[in-house]
Amino acid sequence: MPLTRRTLLAAPPAAALAPAPRPRRTALRTGFEQLAAHDYAQLHGQRVGIVTNPTGVTRDARHIVDVMHASPQVNLTAVFGPEHGFRGTAKAGGSESRSTDPATGLPVHDTYLKRGRQLADVFRASAVDTVVYDIQDVGARFYTYIWTLYDCMEAAGLAGRRFVVLDRPNPVTGRSAQGPVLHREFATFVGRQPIAQAHGMTVAELARLFNGEFLGTPVPLETVPMTGWQRSEFYDTRSLPWVPPSPNMPTPDTALVYAGTCLFEGTNLSEGRGTTRPFELLGAEGIDGRWAAAVNQLGLPGAYFREAYFAPTFSKFQGRTVGGVQIHVHDRAAFDPVRTGIALLVTAKKVWSGFGWRSDHWIDSLTGSARVRTAIDAGAGTDEVVAQWQEELRVFQRIRTEYLLYK
Repeated sequence: MPLTRRTLLAAPPAAALAPAPRPRRTALRTGFEQLAAHDYAQLHGQRVGIVTNPTGVTRDARHIVDVMHASPQVNLTAVFGPEHGFRGTAKAGGSESRSTDPATGLPVHDTYLKRGRQLADVFRASAVDTVVYDIQDVGARFYTYIWTLYDCMEAAGLAGRRFVVLDRPNPVTGRSAQGPVLHREFATFVGRQPIAQAHGMTVAELARLFNGEFLGTPVPLETVPMTGWQRSEFYDTRSLPWVPPSPNMPTPDTALVYAGTCLFEGTNLSEGRGTTRPFELLGAEGIDGRWAAAVNQLGLPGAYFREAYFAPTFSKFQGRTVGGVQIHVHDRAAFDPVRTGIALLVTAKKVWSGFGWRSDHWIDSLTGSARVRTAIDAGAGTDEVVAQWQEELRVFQRIRTEYLLYK
């Protein structure tokens, strides 16, 4: 079109043609990055011990123990390792024994399955003044690192030690809590206190909750929050390296489904351990495409379920080909991992006559009570099972709100 006065006057202003600039997000800094940016001021004059594992890394993938040990501003004197160990060499249900870290020469103490006065004695023997915690969580109640946090806080209080938590993102967001709340009579190391199955909190927020609600004697607690993190953010929206927090948590996608599909640890089906997609692949010998068809019929938000066959290299059905499903999350904002896990249990029991619970009723420890197991055994559908925990979840949501640090 030739440019004339008429066309010029009719054209929208240049500003209207240009897209509106997107608001710039504040740079995300983890708790450790905040601590280091302020020259470790909170640790000055202290003999410091740190509870951490391979996830305690900087943005450029250096381990924070190596960084802190090299800094003249920190008197780092001890390391405390959780399940799987400080350097992550142990499998599920294992830890690294007392040792000397070859990279730094620091003594490494094992905290796994220690608590109370036994763990307090470990802190006393290490001669630290302050215990620092920095481990990447995945957002599920039965992931043991948050109970290592709880046990270490309790023990630090008994030992008269100060406690500092360096925060990291909840990789599956902190939008809301989901699932049943633990009943205290079912407390184990996969759930010490009554929080929701998917708690929707960061470790610093959980530390505040533990101190305010559950510890008989609160520990002298300081948290170093992140900057620039929003509750709606998934882990891979920022440029932080993902280090598997445990051997069967290889990607943030695993964490996304884990709060629901870990429930299959309480059954005789494989939860995908021994495959490259643990907790995304589920199955057993004798299951065929009817399971995927049944769960797809439910129209669960955010996910599709593909008929799948796989042969685990270890754990259940090692070396044998099993049939089942693979979860494909296509809308993670809409996806509800706990409801999805319940739906998978309900449909598996309906389509496969071989379905069974672990004989020790481990499912009760994972869900926090016997209600899920007994309801499914009685023929309850997904909605009926989920309805059981809504009131206790509302109560937890109200309590949780008091301890949140981020919008």
